[in-house]
Amino acid sequence: MTDSTPPMEPDTSEADERQLQLAVAQGDAYFAAVQHMIENVAHGGGHREAGHYIVGYAVEEAEGMYDWRAGSLEWQEPGEANAHVEIVVLDRADRRFVPDVKVLVTLTGPDGQEIGTREQPLLWHPMIYHYGLNWTLPADGAYTLKVRVEPPRFMRHDEVNGRRFTEVEEVTFEGVDIQRGQD
Repeated sequence: MTDSTPPMEPDTSEADERQLQLAVAQGDAYFAAVQHMIENVAHGGGHREAGHYIVGYAVEEAEGMYDWRAGSLEWQEPGEANAHVEIVVLDRADRRFVPDVKVLVTLTGPDGQEIGTREQPLLWHPMIYHYGLNWTLPADGAYTLKVRVEPPRFMRHDEVNGRRFTEVEEVTFEGVDIQRGQD
């Protein structure tokens, strides 16, 4: 396992003090949006540190989304889905959004039965990029939400600060209150 603190060293080939300050400012703005989503938009959520990441979740009603169909965007209603699970993955060092990770969510219902595991695709949102998916859940109640984050495959600048996001991380949130519905 690598050191859990991502490097944020100035004066490398790719980063000086000002550049790292700008990265932190980006992360502060993104984290403010995450907090707003959790506290004011969704029905609930939370976050915690995991290795080089901060992993968070929010849950709200199932919602319609645009999806690519036959080469163009087409609006898709949620159908039978009754919950929307959103996952955010942030760089623990500067709290910027981490793209291109594979996010798998496993939900276990209030009765202790596993609902399933599904990959959460990247979603664009007017306020906040996140990994999200509509789910069809059998009941309202306290769920267990397990999140697995696999390392991104993108290349990284900087021989010092680029050594990050190399481990698979798993986070479990227990007692996640889910009230089913549609937007």
